[in-house]
Amino acid sequence: MYDKERFEEIVNIQIAVLEERIEMEFKELFPIWNQLTKEEQERLEQGVTRRICKKGTILHNGESDCIGLLLVEEGCLRAFTISEEGKEITLYRLFERDLCLFSAACMMVNIDFDMTIEADTDAVVWVIPVRIYKGLMEHSLAMSNFTNQVMATNFSDVMWLLDQILYKSFDARLAAFLVETSEMQNSLELSMTHDQIARNLGTAREVVTRMLKYFQRENAVELSRGVIRIKDKDKLFQWAKGSLR
Repeated sequence: MYDKERFEEIVNIQIAVLEERIEMEFKELFPIWNQLTKEEQERLEQGVTRRICKKGTILHNGESDCIGLLLVEEGCLRAFTISEEGKEITLYRLFERDLCLFSAACMMVNIDFDMTIEADTDAVVWVIPVRIYKGLMEHSLAMSNFTNQVMATNFSDVMWLLDQILYKSFDARLAAFLVETSEMQNSLELSMTHDQIARNLGTAREVVTRMLKYFQRENAVELSRGVIRIKDKDKLFQWAKGSLR
């Protein structure tokens, strides 16, 4: 026999358990949670929202877009910029427990460059509102120090990329990209087009195609429509030289 009160009680218990699990996930993910005061923790808990994103979802698009800070729970986000000619280049990627500050560039003085952030895979992220994070940063030494560390890491990634573009050969950069993507996906078969690779590396599709064909002639990879299969990862490691992170 249907018992409405019992059914509602079970549903409420399940909701409470789910809310507690989500709350614990955020506590475990936020790197300096234990360094915050109880009041600061409560402000964060009350303000954050959890967002599930499909691959390709644009989470932040340019200087005027100030969604808030993004904390990755699952998946991978890609931060990239677009040149006046329309070429994309990946600046860095964000993985589990990584925090993206530049999706809230409006709270940082003299930061005025355009950056786009998209879900590179299906992803789950926490969004921390700018007003809450900025308020905590202004009054919490732990939060301020942590923010400086994250910013330094992000700029270090960008400077590393600049060094790659200026001083490393394209064959080394492409080999490193294939190795890193293979390890990220835990697969020797990469489902991606030459155009997608070009957009990641900030070059023309024709350049990528030409170099991949060279890799194929050297029996390091095998090419088919929309798929690159790695045959000799050790050879790619050798070509990658100093371009692996």
